[in-house]
Amino acid sequence: MASSLKNLSKYDPETVPDASGMKIGIVVSEWNEEVTAALAEGAVNSLKKHGCNDENIIVMPVPGSFELTFGSRLIAEKHALDAVIAIGCVIQGETRHFEFICQAVAHGITELNMEYDIPFIFGVLTTENQQQALDRAGGKHGNKGDEAAITAIKMVGLKR
Repeated sequence: MASSLKNLSKYDPETVPDASGMKIGIVVSEWNEEVTAALAEGAVNSLKKHGCNDENIIVMPVPGSFELTFGSRLIAEKHALDAVIAIGCVIQGETRHFEFICQAVAHGITELNMEYDIPFIFGVLTTENQQQALDRAGGKHGNKGDEAAITAIKMVGLKR
């Protein structure tokens, strides 16, 4: 969780396994693209930094965050992946739509983790406003895409 006490992009690289040979899928919501593109870029850069090869990083766009669950299942079934990172951004609005989407995506990603033998990483920002999202997509709180990639690498390492 990003706060004034924690930056999403700060971690001890010594605790991260070597990602060479890992094949990672990234499913990215096109909704709130300014934010999600920055999150995806952070994830890709972190994967590469830890040894994952370009050809082993598969990025697939989906229209919105609600579609992340289905997209994550599709990419896992189509490719022999070690992990899937679901990247999205849901910003609070004036209706309860925010609550329904956030709950549905969190539940869907949890279900995929139980159903498949690979980790599915929840890289979805759930913020009150655009500025909070930008702060967590490469802004003052770092980049949750970095955090999601490191989580994927660590979970694949744990499984191995």
